[in-house]
Amino acid sequence: MTDDGEFDIVVVGSGAAGMTAALTAAHHGLRAVLVEKADVYGGSTARSGGGLWLPGNDVLRQAGVTDDTASARTYLAHVAGSEVPAARREAFLAAGPAMLAFVRAHTPLDFAWVPGYPDYHPEAPGGLPGGRSVEPRPLGARLIGPDLGTLAPPYRAAPDGVAVTAADYRWLSLGIRHPRALATAARLVASGLAARLRHRRRLTMGQALAAGLRAGLRAAGVEVRLGTPMAGLLVEGDRVTGIRAGTGGRLRARHGVLLASGGFEHNEQMRRRYQPVGAAWTVGAPGNTGDGIEAGRRLGAALDLMDEAWWGPVLPLTGGPYFCLAERNLPGCLIVDAAGRRFVNESAPYVEAVHAMLAVPGRVPAWLVTDQRYRDRYLFAGHAPRTRLPRRWFDAGVACRADTLDGLAGQIGVAAERLRASVERFNAFAAHGHDDDLLRGDSVYDRYYGDPRNRPNPCLGPVTKPPFYAFQVVPGDLGTKGGLRTDERARVLRGDGTPIPGLYAAGNASASVMGRGYAGAGATLGPAMTFGHLAALDLAGVATG
Repeated sequence: MTDDGEFDIVVVGSGAAGMTAALTAAHHGLRAVLVEKADVYGGSTARSGGGLWLPGNDVLRQAGVTDDTASARTYLAHVAGSEVPAARREAFLAAGPAMLAFVRAHTPLDFAWVPGYPDYHPEAPGGLPGGRSVEPRPLGARLIGPDLGTLAPPYRAAPDGVAVTAADYRWLSLGIRHPRALATAARLVASGLAARLRHRRRLTMGQALAAGLRAGLRAAGVEVRLGTPMAGLLVEGDRVTGIRAGTGGRLRARHGVLLASGGFEHNEQMRRRYQPVGAAWTVGAPGNTGDGIEAGRRLGAALDLMDEAWWGPVLPLTGGPYFCLAERNLPGCLIVDAAGRRFVNESAPYVEAVHAMLAVPGRVPAWLVTDQRYRDRYLFAGHAPRTRLPRRWFDAGVACRADTLDGLAGQIGVAAERLRASVERFNAFAAHGHDDDLLRGDSVYDRYYGDPRNRPNPCLGPVTKPPFYAFQVVPGDLGTKGGLRTDERARVLRGDGTPIPGLYAAGNASASVMGRGYAGAGATLGPAMTFGHLAALDLAGVATG
């Protein structure tokens, strides 16, 4: 085995957590190297919406968002629960704003508040109906220079030249139903055409975040080695001193190693060991196979939340799983189980929706039932209103269509009288504007992706116009949520609570500071970047808190 170099810090993984850590280390005088086993950088970050949930940051203040530390503390404690130590929650809240300021100062990135995108539980103590989420502003691709060609692709690409933000998506989902939806689509098409004519591509969401961080690394002189998997950790005595990299090389770390290698969503063996579902329905990055988690476990690290994920209902379409977001909130649809009964507020936060699916047998798969009125109005899984859905969906049985509810029930294998009863009861709720069973539309969060022109409830509309449709819904995820147990400095801990010297973890390689909850849009990336930042500060000997 040969030495491939000695550094102050070795970072494993090129998502937002790893790149933020390497950037922080470099600007605090440490020589860092970042290794990534894929031939592209960005990981799940590049596939994501790019949002960051970060209470109290300067971007929110500049946008006029009223927030305070006490409310954020109360809310995070409510969401995360007692499983997450208070010291970790406090470290995140204290360091998040400083991390964002650091990233803005040392990369070409800037951020904007996502207007009105609520915390996922806005009515909970400390919840904020206007939201605490920010997203990257569109970023000119020319700023990325030679690293544009090795940026990992997005989860689902927008049409060439069209730069869609999270704030835009809210309106686009309304299809032809709202004037602002039409205006947003027209603006994006026009700006996309202008960008193509001028050869000025713009990046948004997770593409912008990953590319902007990579540009910061290049400017800081941080070495990034793609196509370099970690084969194991180097240990001297009880201290981690580097990694085995690639095919027989060693990268030594004078100060320590940060594992930011993602979750284990694409490791079928680990998923079957720890979780109720396998890897087929995840939309996480293909390279996330739990390498860092397993390396830490073999050294005696404790694991937490391994049965959890950043769950979300997905449609198992023939081209791959489609993460079902706004489609569930829009009026004119309901979700039923194998018995034809509703069991969840369809507009609930996506983690909560899957928790309900997994709680009782017979809910996997479930079925999203809708009608032609819904299809005539709204965007659905990327398909414009009134357009024909792919025949291959129907051939594969993941979508069904019938002229009657009884006919639809026969196709999805539920009792016709039960499905009819569920739809009739749902339609009665839609008529008087309140879901007496599951309270759909009561929360500000529910209404964010609803139809503001649909009254009296933007989330409730009748299912009456044939043909009727049913789409299979299964428990998917954005990535796994459990991993190495860490402390408020991102140090990896043993079962007895003592840190493993020289070993740190952030992002989905570590157990989430959110516990089993989900605070709001960007509650994955905000903490990932914050704890990557904190790890690098600790390695550099910079006092925090």
